[in-house]
Amino acid sequence: MNIDPQTALQRSTTLMLDMDGTLLDLAFDNFMWKELIPRRFAAANDIPYEEARDHLMVKFKAEQGNLDWYCLDYWCDYLGIDVVQLHHDVSYRIGYLPGALEFLRSVHEQDVRVLLVTNSHPDTLALKDAVTGLGDYFDGIYSSHTFGHAKESQHFWTALQEETGFECGTTLFVDDSLSVLDSARQYGIEMLVTVTRPDTAAPLKRGSEFRGVERVADMLP
Repeated sequence: MNIDPQTALQRSTTLMLDMDGTLLDLAFDNFMWKELIPRRFAAANDIPYEEARDHLMVKFKAEQGNLDWYCLDYWCDYLGIDVVQLHHDVSYRIGYLPGALEFLRSVHEQDVRVLLVTNSHPDTLALKDAVTGLGDYFDGIYSSHTFGHAKESQHFWTALQEETGFECGTTLFVDDSLSVLDSARQYGIEMLVTVTRPDTAAPLKRGSEFRGVERVADMLP
């Protein structure tokens, strides 16, 4: 259903929100995985940064969409460095996208069930909640790691529906990942919206087949 985002929010009885790139600035994660981790990997293995970065970009691409891609335990083992500690070391970079906190405060007061639906690893989720307090605005928080399947998998949506009882026709799902939105659409969720500026340090994303908003606050009246 290619519905106007404001109308979709008004019609929904369940609002499911992604975290990174939807509510929180993806600039943190992009810095972490595209710059800091390659630099630490290079230092740990005594190789040039460019070589480490190129190697890891290939590895990251191969894992994208799998649960391992989002699993800090997996990357700690593979990289041989404490990825969890690195997140804590630069946690000052974690922050809301423009208008996201105001949006959460607004929908928290409305007659709609608000669920956080994320691929974030529980350690990262806990850290980001501690820094931002975003958990205060949700009726339920669900990580794909709890279900053993990433949001890109149909198994995830089956497990989430069994857990929460959401109805596909009255649920609005907002995410910046087109592959995740496509998975939700395949499952039958009708109201889908993408965020077109998930990273404030990067250009606007264009060309999506899903209705888009630059920021979630644009869905408010």
